[in-house]
Amino acid sequence: MPTELRLLAYATILTWLMILTASMLRAGGDIKIAFGNREALPAPTPMAGRAERAARNMLENLLLFVAVTVVSLGAHGHHDRIVLGARMFFWARLAYFPCYVAGITYVRTALWAVAVAGMGLMLSAAL
Repeated sequence: MPTELRLLAYATILTWLMILTASMLRAGGDIKIAFGNREALPAPTPMAGRAERAARNMLENLLLFVAVTVVSLGAHGHHDRIVLGARMFFWARLAYFPCYVAGITYVRTALWAVAVAGMGLMLSAAL
């Protein structure tokens, strides 16, 4: 499997784990609430709210990463730059989640920017 597709698979797993973590934090760790219809959720804690926003942001960025990966693979661009960009995206997004959940604002934003730059590098290598 090409490295960029492997990183896409890892990013997909990461997204699922972020959604799952956000869901459990939102349910307050109460498995009955988590398995229920969630009609009576308690107010989110600040950490749960950050986890939900981080997971939603990852979903938005994953969509872009999928598109950039497909374009990059189809264009047969500069392979090393595409792989570097994919690695930048994945590792920055992996570090982004705990920073966001912990409320570390500037580092979180810098990590987001690194991930976006990784996608930009992939796209520039493909064009």
